[in-house]
Amino acid sequence: MPIKPTLVLIVLISIFGCKESSSIKTAKKDQPLISYVNTFIGTGGHGHTYPGATMPFGMMQLSPDTRLEGWDGCSGYHYSDEYIYGFSHTHLSGTGISDYGDVLLMPTNAINFNNGYNGKKGYRAHFSHANESAEPGYYKVHLDSTNIDVELTVSKRSGIHKYQFPSAENQYVVLDLEHRDKLLGHKINKLNATEINGYRLSSAWAKDQRLFYHLRFSHSIKDIVYHDGDGTAVSKNYKFESKKAIIQFENPNNEPILIKTGISAVDEVGAYKNLEAEVLNKDFETVKQEVQRAWESQLEKIVIESDDLDKKTNFYSALYHTMIAPNIYKDVDGRYRGMDLEIHQTKDFDYYTVFSLWDTYRAAHPLYTIIEQEKTNDFINTFLTKYDEGGIMPMWDLSGNYTDCMIGYHAVPVIADAYLKGIRGYDTEKAFEAMKHSATRDKFGLEAYKKYGFIPVDEESESVSKTLEYAYDDWTIAQMAKVMNKNEDYKTYIQRAQYYKNVFDPSTKFMRGRFRNTWFSPFDPYEVNFNYTEANAWQYSFYVPQDISGFMDLLGGKELLETQLDELFTAKAETSGRNQADITGLIGQYAHGNEPSHHMAYLYNFVNKPHKTQEKVHQILTTLYKNNPDGVSGNEDCGQMSAWYVLSSMGFYSVTPGSNQYIIGAPLFDKATIHLENDNTFTIVANHLNDTNIYVEYVYLNGKKLNRTYLTHQEIINGGTLVFDMTDNPAVWGSREGQEPKTEIKDYIILPSPIIERGNITFRDSTKVVLNTSEKDAKIFYAINDEDFQLYKTPFSLTEDTKVKLYSVKGNLKSPILTTPFYKIDPNLSIILESEFANQYSAGGNDALIDGIRSTKNYRTGSWQGYHDTDLVATVDLGRLKPINLVSVNFLQDQGAWIFYPTEVQCLVSKDGKNYRALPSQKINAEDRNSEIEIKTVEFIIPITEYKYVKIIAKKLGELPEWHLGYPMDGRSWIFADEISIK
Repeated sequence: MPIKPTLVLIVLISIFGCKESSSIKTAKKDQPLISYVNTFIGTGGHGHTYPGATMPFGMMQLSPDTRLEGWDGCSGYHYSDEYIYGFSHTHLSGTGISDYGDVLLMPTNAINFNNGYNGKKGYRAHFSHANESAEPGYYKVHLDSTNIDVELTVSKRSGIHKYQFPSAENQYVVLDLEHRDKLLGHKINKLNATEINGYRLSSAWAKDQRLFYHLRFSHSIKDIVYHDGDGTAVSKNYKFESKKAIIQFENPNNEPILIKTGISAVDEVGAYKNLEAEVLNKDFETVKQEVQRAWESQLEKIVIESDDLDKKTNFYSALYHTMIAPNIYKDVDGRYRGMDLEIHQTKDFDYYTVFSLWDTYRAAHPLYTIIEQEKTNDFINTFLTKYDEGGIMPMWDLSGNYTDCMIGYHAVPVIADAYLKGIRGYDTEKAFEAMKHSATRDKFGLEAYKKYGFIPVDEESESVSKTLEYAYDDWTIAQMAKVMNKNEDYKTYIQRAQYYKNVFDPSTKFMRGRFRNTWFSPFDPYEVNFNYTEANAWQYSFYVPQDISGFMDLLGGKELLETQLDELFTAKAETSGRNQADITGLIGQYAHGNEPSHHMAYLYNFVNKPHKTQEKVHQILTTLYKNNPDGVSGNEDCGQMSAWYVLSSMGFYSVTPGSNQYIIGAPLFDKATIHLENDNTFTIVANHLNDTNIYVEYVYLNGKKLNRTYLTHQEIINGGTLVFDMTDNPAVWGSREGQEPKTEIKDYIILPSPIIERGNITFRDSTKVVLNTSEKDAKIFYAINDEDFQLYKTPFSLTEDTKVKLYSVKGNLKSPILTTPFYKIDPNLSIILESEFANQYSAGGNDALIDGIRSTKNYRTGSWQGYHDTDLVATVDLGRLKPINLVSVNFLQDQGAWIFYPTEVQCLVSKDGKNYRALPSQKINAEDRNSEIEIKTVEFIIPITEYKYVKIIAKKLGELPEWHLGYPMDGRSWIFADEISIK
């Protein structure tokens, strides 16, 4: 019987497929992968990385310190510097706040306790990058000033310094515990001729950091002197009072001096045990080989093939940076210091610290769910243990300290994402309990968020960002509740996941702050202000990863979202308002240097325009990551910036952790293979890839054409192949309806609250109130004071102090009832401002200083009027001559936010507005250092006389004091004023 041609075709397809996946070989490395790591990437610009030696996720980061303070000194090292102060044992990678730099050692050739920072002769040494090199786990430098060669290497909790002096004479090493942070306690204890131990207790970002150390020297101590507090060297360390010591060694043959160091957060015994277990009986080269084998094994988890050395270096440097933090925080015997700062012990899992969760939940932790599943279980067990010890899972924990830094409760999506991906090596019920606990407190605006369905500007700073990020976090709780069959919890949190609708303004298409139930104004989407976290409206108005379909509906459909994205990437690359150093890497208003923008390029997939995602991702990968010290466009942020690169360069990204989807972009390499912990491999191939072929023509998953623009997590974990055919023109792949990814909320839909679209909260004669809602066909009901609610049909006017209550209804849905007080100002009272207040700190406008509304200590709630580097000059017109005897005005002090009291306040009174009588002025020592946030009421007592005009002049401090963080940046002070009261 003849064989039918169609049968032959079917057989061929079944054997070979469209792309034969079984014939695709995994990517192979051509040389050790550590050779592609440039540890100096990110040490320039604002990357805030360090070049020194560390183990993957290790406790010790042994690295040079070239910068003692300032924002670009967060890691202790900046590539633009030319002096090294020493080599300390702990460092942070890519953070925006300084800490660490513990236990500094510095080889030198003279006894001098001064570090040289003040310009006087000191132990710091000049160096050049020509005589500096680094590799994963190893650092080397020649100190020009002293001709000493330094080499460093590490294990997990210990390390080795290797110093080669130019001669056998004058071999000194400075031990400086005062270096960098404020000391709370310290100890230098000489045990014998070759050992010193002690501790360093300090306060910086972590307010109570405790670190213990043990030093073992390869050569005997010839002499040791201590700092007496005044710069004099003394031979006795009375009651361990000295913060510094200088050790001289007996080394007649001028052999290399080796200093082996163990550290611990527990005690000196722990530091010694760590040292003993890891490096005590090993030579320098052995330890170096061990750490570099560990790094090679880590980097082999993803092997790429490319002929472009810079791109390959960028990739492995990025992968390296994703594996620096979190840091193990447990000694070899299982002991660790918990969030209660007490000592605990476990051998069931590794306990970690340094969780930059606002950053890393977006891409770093999703990357870990692919290549670090065992560590992901350890991370989550750490969260739950911290919950037991401190009462809550961390937002940003550092060395046993809650820093309360950044926003959201982003341990929650890390757990949910792992759980939904089947990573469950922890108590899942306890995890869910801890997640709900994070979401049900009353701190950081949560009380208002739960009550109103959004956070009002006047109740909490960064209200828009917090509302949006809480809503996403709540969605991940809902997803986990659904799988766990916790139906009531699912209902609660899927409703909360929709609270983003309450900050969406349909007229501007932006997410905006709600100020007393009106939109915060004046509104400028380019303005960086206290409504957003390190961002402006452009950079937060696309943050609805949990319900992109619902967000599109608010905008008006896919076309509107596409248009809005186009405008984002083509807008002017400038911001207004507050200077925010984190907003970098601008493409239009897309800011790749800061995390809120990281998912945006991939949103084009959701509107069936994947070619635009491919364009933007390629642009970011090739222009904002470079093989040089300034090669990261913003703070590296403990691996997040690098994780974006690692995932995106392989061709996909985690837009919505918790959805189990990765949105497909376009690969940057010819081939990449992920080696999974289940022994499977997932290989990505890009055919015809070059600098012009940046568009995806077809995609094949395991030999079959993939007609959707996303992957599932399980497809990666199962292993297989993903093949891209690349082309030089935008293709139709993924552009048809149904091929796009979706995130959408369909259950328990909520109704957004109505808004007072127009109407002055403070007014003189009357104000007209206009209500609106972002929900189509919703009805609005309102009530005046204690009257009954009535259907809103047309605007209404108010002429007296009034409370307006309102809610909306659609079908069986009803929004919460909101109440807004309106205040009538004395119509005869007016104010003339001769100074210009900052737009973002207007407090409601020109009349804010006489509106009768008093402010709290939180300047970020928008009720203070702010004046930057200018005197405040305001004249109040009482409308007619009136007898007055007391004038008062309030000022805020928050020196950490650059807000200082005025140096002098003057009060002048007049009957005719031309001839003023000056009262005795009041002077304030505004530049005195004070960490407290305070309100000062300045009062002027006047013999009862009739006046019509009162003028207040508040003199600025201007240039910040030398002790202030902003002084080196030529920072200028603010005056924040509120309520000129006249009695």
